[in-house]
This record gives sequence, structure tokens and C-alpha cells, in this order.
Amino acid sequence: MRVAVIQLSSQDNVADNLVRVRQRVEQAATRGAQLIALPENFAFMGSEDAKRKVAESISDPGPIVQTLLELARKHDVHLVAGGFPEQSDDVQRPYNCSLMVNASGVVAAYRKIHLFDVSLADGTAIQESAATSPGSEPVVASALGVGVGMTVCYDLRFPELFRRLIDAAARIVTVPAAFTMTTGKDHWHVLLRARAIENQVYILAPAQHGKHPLGRQTYGKSVIIDPWGDVIAQVSEGEGIAVAELDFAYQDRVRASLPCLSHRKI
Repeated sequence: MRVAVIQLSSQDNVADNLVRVRQRVEQAATRGAQLIALPENFAFMGSEDAKRKVAESISDPGPIVQTLLELARKHDVHLVAGGFPEQSDDVQRPYNCSLMVNASGVVAAYRKIHLFDVSLADGTAIQESAATSPGSEPVVASALGVGVGMTVCYDLRFPELFRRLIDAAARIVTVPAAFTMTTGKDHWHVLLRARAIENQVYILAPAQHGKHPLGRQTYGKSVIIDPWGDVIAQVSEGEGIAVAELDFAYQDRVRASLPCLSHRKI
């Protein structure tokens, strides 16, 4: 399977962000990608009040979901759309939803379970739960017959979620993110490689990069990592894409030669 991760620097204008999404998805599809992953907040990165106003329903799609469906049909790809504000029962707290779509429509929706409530040493303070409803169910979708576990950003720090995805036959895990500069430079690659190694899975981690409204700054360094923990493709600075071939026969050999998943006792 040929896959791609897209790195963006999304701002607070949905229409402008979707123009860049279209351009990058077309670029990835032209390079033969069959599964393409967008970062968290790909369509909007701004104030919480404005986020509530752009929240959409999957069953009655607005411009964000309509664009995703159109791109999947046009390029005949599976598209994992990072995290976007999806309407919930609480209008003040939409879900942070990662949506997988293909040419036939919506494949799966994962609502971010672990919400980012932190005060960092550099002064960054984020209280995601104040304006976001948490999801509750792990999701493994199918892309071209391959199990794809879906996560969003802060979920990366919870290895028990990844174990649930592996138990549900995930061979790939997507980790769309908007990691802060502070946590990204110290933890992003370390955690991604650890999740790949301990679960012997491919990791697709598209990320936000650069400066955003309200003083936010994200780390970038979108990567594709193999089941041995090697980085096989990475985006450098700025917006861009990384493409790689996933070899599931190689994954089988890794799991057979070091059968740690079958050695689990807990």
C-alpha cells in the first residue's frame, strides 16, 4: 500500500485551509498514494467560539465534510481527515473527530478520547475539555482490506489505547496531531517510534507546523514509521507531504521474528 502524510499550517479561515487541503491531497494522489492522512485541525485552527460555529454534522455535511468526500471520490483514495469539529449533543463542546472517507462515502469516525488539558513550563496553557466533548470508543477501520487504528494527537501518550487497536487487528495506526513546539521537540518522535515498536505497526503521523492564531506554535515533523521503529519518510519544515510504501509481508516477518505481541501476559 502506498501512503502519504500531509503537513499543514492551518489558520482560522476554513475556506483558505480547504484550498490548501485540496492542493496537497491532489499532490499525494498524483504520487500514487492510496491512503492519505491529514493533520489535526486541518480545516480550522483558531478560537473556541469560532470553532463552535464551524462545527459540522457528518450526516448533514457542511463544507469540511463535503470537501473530504469530494476529494476521496475525485482521486479514488482513502482519506483520514485528522481532527475537525463535529457537532455533539453539547453545542458548546463539539467532538474532535477524525474521519475516514473513500470514494463510496464515510468509512469510520473516531472521536478523540484523551483531551489535552495542560499548563506547560513555557507558559502554554490549553484546556481542550472546556470546549470539546470526549469520545469513548476505540475505532479500527478498513482501508483496502487493511485494519487502520485511528487516534488523535494526545492519544499518543496512552499506550493502552494502542493495545486495544492492535487487539482489533490494526496493522496501521494514524496519529494526526498539532503537537506544541515544547512537547514536540522532546517527545513527538520518541513516542511515535515507541508506539510503532511495541505494537509492531506502521504509524502515519501527519502534523501541524508553524505559527497559528492566538499565539499557538506547532512542531511539525510529520512522519511515517515502520514496525521496527524506523522513520521511512518525513516532511521537513513548512507545509508538504511525505510518501512511502508499506510492506505488510515485512511487518509479518517482524512480528514472527520478535513475537512480543504473542508473549503478552497482561
